[in-house]
This record gives sequence, C-alpha cells and structure tokens, in this order.
Amino acid sequence: MRSIWRTLDRGLVRDIGLVCLADALVGVSYGAISVSSGFPLWAPMLLSLLVFAGASQFMFVGIVASGGNPLAAVAAGLLVNARHVPFGFAVGDVFGRGLFTRLAGSHLMVDETVAFALAQRDADRRRAVYWLCGAGLFAFWNTGVVLGAFAGTAIHDTDVFGLDAAFPAVLLALVLPSLRDRATRLPVLLGVVAALVATPVLPAGLPVLLALVGVVAGAAAKEPKQREGAH
Repeated sequence: MRSIWRTLDRGLVRDIGLVCLADALVGVSYGAISVSSGFPLWAPMLLSLLVFAGASQFMFVGIVASGGNPLAAVAAGLLVNARHVPFGFAVGDVFGRGLFTRLAGSHLMVDETVAFALAQRDADRRRAVYWLCGAGLFAFWNTGVVLGAFAGTAIHDTDVFGLDAAFPAVLLALVLPSLRDRATRLPVLLGVVAALVATPVLPAGLPVLLALVGVVAGAAAKEPKQREGAH
C-alpha cells in the first residue's frame, strides 16, 4: 500500500476519490430502488459483493421488478458485461501472475478502473491506479448499497426523490461522448428504436436484448469498409 501512495500524485488520488464518492451515491440509489421494488434487504448487498457491476445490477433489478423473467435479466446482464472481455486484454498486465491477484483484479475490473489505468503511460502507475481505484470503488459502492438498502425500507416511492433516474443519467453521461463518432451513432439509434418499438409488445427484458440489432448492423456496416481498405 505504501508503494501505491509513493507512485501516485495527490491530484490523481483526489480524482479517484471523487469518482468513488460519486459511485457511492449511485450505490445508494441502487440499494434503495432494489428494496423499495420488493427485493429482500440482503439481495442488493449480495449482488453487489458477488457481481460488482452497476449496469448489470440495475438492469437485473429493473427487469425483474417490472415482471420480467429472471433468466432474461441474467442474460441481459451478461451481455452488458461482455465489454469486460476486451477490457481484460487491455489491462491484463496489472493483475500479476498469481491466481489470487488475477481473480481479485478481474472482479474489480469496471469502466472506471480500466479508464484510469489506460490513462497512465508508466506501468507502475497503471498498476497502482488500477488497484487503488478498484479497491476504493468496491468499498464505496458496497457501503452506498448498504445505506440505500436500509433507506429503501422506509422509502416506498423512489420516484419522489428521483433515485430511479440516477443510474440512467450516469450511463447517458458515459455514452454521450462516443456519439460524436458517426460510426457509433447508427448502431445506437437503431438499438434505441428497436427497443422502443418492442417495449409495448414484448415482455420486460426482451426489448433490451433486441436492441443488440444495432450492434449487428454496425458490424455489418464496418465490414465492407474494412474490405475496401484492404484492397
């Protein structure tokens, strides 16, 4: 731990701390929404410890709470977390060679830890940033979930406090910069339209999966361009 503090500067540690604090606030909303939606008190806490993936956790709770099939909720969560596969290749050097460190590092691999790590050019700084950010996010997120879960027992309508909009707002903020790329906008728009059209006619959970047609369309659009570039 001392080596981490010696490797990182104060400004970077401050930035990591601010992200952890924001993550804790989102965790509060997740815990409150889960319990007020009918889940037992222990459910969001257990999911946060074992899954530790905010997008998948929110999606699971939202789909099941709206009457969707739990299997569809799990499938949607797995698809959302499929992005962790390339993440692992990108930051695999920070895990070390031990089995325990690889398992722990994989569990702490979320968007923020990967983003902070990839922003560092030096290998030692990249490793230190990854583990400090991952451990901090894990602690703050789970603390927020516990507080939110207990608050959810007293809050029967999270819409009054706007808690239901907290995580979608975070996701929107993360997605908006990527929409500057024309190649990204088409798949996103197709996915949104497909999900909106399917929502009135399909059971909860399936419209989210149907939105993947945007990914397929985007991949199909890129293939001819790659062939042209090869020639």
